[in-house]
Amino acid sequence: MTSYTNPDALVSTEWLAEHINAPDVRVVDASFYLPAENRNARQEYEDCHIPGAVFFDIDEICDTDSDLPHMLPSPEKFSSRVRRLGLGDGNRIVVYDGWGIRSAPRVWWMFRAFGHGDVAVLDGGLPKWREEGRAVSDMPPVPRERHFTARLNTTMVRDYSHVLRNIDRKKEQVLDARSAGRFSGSDPEPRPGMRGGHIPGSVNLPYTDLLRKEDRTMLDADGLRAALAGIGFDSHRPVVTTCGSGVTASVIALALHLLGHREVAVYDGSWSEWGMREDAPIET
Repeated sequence: MTSYTNPDALVSTEWLAEHINAPDVRVVDASFYLPAENRNARQEYEDCHIPGAVFFDIDEICDTDSDLPHMLPSPEKFSSRVRRLGLGDGNRIVVYDGWGIRSAPRVWWMFRAFGHGDVAVLDGGLPKWREEGRAVSDMPPVPRERHFTARLNTTMVRDYSHVLRNIDRKKEQVLDARSAGRFSGSDPEPRPGMRGGHIPGSVNLPYTDLLRKEDRTMLDADGLRAALAGIGFDSHRPVVTTCGSGVTASVIALALHLLGHREVAVYDGSWSEWGMREDAPIET
């Protein structure tokens, strides 16, 4: 069994339990749910979180001037918000979510996009942590503000015009993390007024295909490679990942990073932008 090329991007519950009190380790709850799920991420965090974890609200640490959901904020805003959470230079940041692995990779990607490479996702998230009987808390942490230097790495982000040009250029592979039904347009989109289908030339890779069904942990390296081979993935071409709103696209980005792929970007607007634009070409 081959191992990951970049294993540091994923930590086990055992690792976190052993290192949770290390002076440089910071834990972040990045849970996020769609309205139809009827779950309140912040309330759940306040009721139960990994001890010492701070809550990262992706609907607030974002560009609130945009019509699109949780788009990347400016470097200044990101730096200001994470400083207040006690997250900064010299920290080893571990991000988890309340589903397993779903929204945590979005925040992992955000930190990396703003220049902080020492960040990892907790494999299996809070469900695995709790299933193993590990400690949880309802105590609000009192973080000490820490300096954070934010510099946006634009090579990790794609916008509408770039993805549109790529349809003809075909320079980058576009991988869509949504379900097969949403990709084909046979299932309705969760956001009202949005057209169904996919970006022309994109390939469907549901993010759930990268996770073990029994505990929502990441597949091992061989499993990830098999999932990619199954969609005809070309490991020599750069990649753009997309999804409904840029969240689960980051699960694919994490998987590719684990395997050592260097040229991976996230289409930040994703289908929230593409599916709402009347001028955007769509395939079904």
